[in-house]
Amino acid sequence: MPSAPLYFDYAATTPVDDRVIETLLACLGRQANFGNPASSGHAYGQAARDAVEMARQQVAERVGATPADLVWTSGATESNNLALKGIAQGLGQPGHLITSQLEHKAVLDTVAELLRLGWSVTRLAPDADGLIQPDAVQAALRDDTRLVSLMAVNNELGTITDFAAIGERVREHGALLHVDAAQAVGKLAIDLGHQAVDLMSFSAHKVYGPKGIGALYVGPRARALMRAQIHGGGHEQGLRSGTLATHQIVGMGTAFALAGQPGDNEHQRIEQLSARLRKGLLALPDVSLNGSAEQRIPHTLNLCILAKGFNSTALASELALSTTSACNSASNAASHVLLALGLDEAQARKSVRVSIGRFTTEAEVDKAIEVFARAITSGANALW
Repeated sequence: MPSAPLYFDYAATTPVDDRVIETLLACLGRQANFGNPASSGHAYGQAARDAVEMARQQVAERVGATPADLVWTSGATESNNLALKGIAQGLGQPGHLITSQLEHKAVLDTVAELLRLGWSVTRLAPDADGLIQPDAVQAALRDDTRLVSLMAVNNELGTITDFAAIGERVREHGALLHVDAAQAVGKLAIDLGHQAVDLMSFSAHKVYGPKGIGALYVGPRARALMRAQIHGGGHEQGLRSGTLATHQIVGMGTAFALAGQPGDNEHQRIEQLSARLRKGLLALPDVSLNGSAEQRIPHTLNLCILAKGFNSTALASELALSTTSACNSASNAASHVLLALGLDEAQARKSVRVSIGRFTTEAEVDKAIEVFARAITSGANALW
């Protein structure tokens, strides 16, 4: 049986950490904490409720939030929908919304629905480095701007948006800021107690937790305006109905508690691996980096490979990585992020995303460089 390819697609999803799995299993089975958290009239339900609230506290501590300001969702996609649609409904009348051309489809498609409902939308283009600058947001603000939605870390490029600086300008203007932070936890310092952010979306499966669980931070300025999008039971302070998935929530709490921070040992190790990987790949012929070389997380590299004869499918048997984000893969379309960056369709289709994480080793990085080198060389040789 052939060996599995080496995993270099952490930006798409991370393996669940074994320590997280232990806490998940503790909530499954007859002898486990299986109760319904809403059944507060008996010990089983109360134990489940206690576990859910402990997890809420763990997530809150990681991002500097008050636990009561976190609403459990099924993931960042639902969080993005709840943030944008929930606030839009609460405002009553359509206004102006600012986002960017680089956002995840969970934001872009939701914004398109608001546009259909009468909202005016500005989609900011990135600068040459793939960044949305605070000055660009400032220039786009209008008297009727009510909401701004930008991601903290781009899922394809790994570039960082200075959402804290943008938030100060948005707040001064009187609008609300929503930040999609699915790719940011464990990679950037987040402190919602001191950053001018009103809504922030989180996902567990990007940070070594289970799929199907996420959260939305709803800050004080947004709380009164927020309207639920899923009704039936009034769970989560009336903002998101449905029986809470205790095992997934506990897993998310553990994952966030284990998440690193810039400067810690895990982050430093990934920085070293990233530098090794980046140096090795950029030394190959006709390989260039997409997006800012400086304002980025070390975990994600996006490379344009224009070597003659190179085809990313040649990598598939040995390396698991993405040629586009998972949100584009179903349509087989060229990456909207790379097109917005200024690449033509041919260049976008010749680009690959390589992302590393907690379980990546130095030996795997060296093997990846070797596989890329072989694919580029064999592709060129095939033309002769």
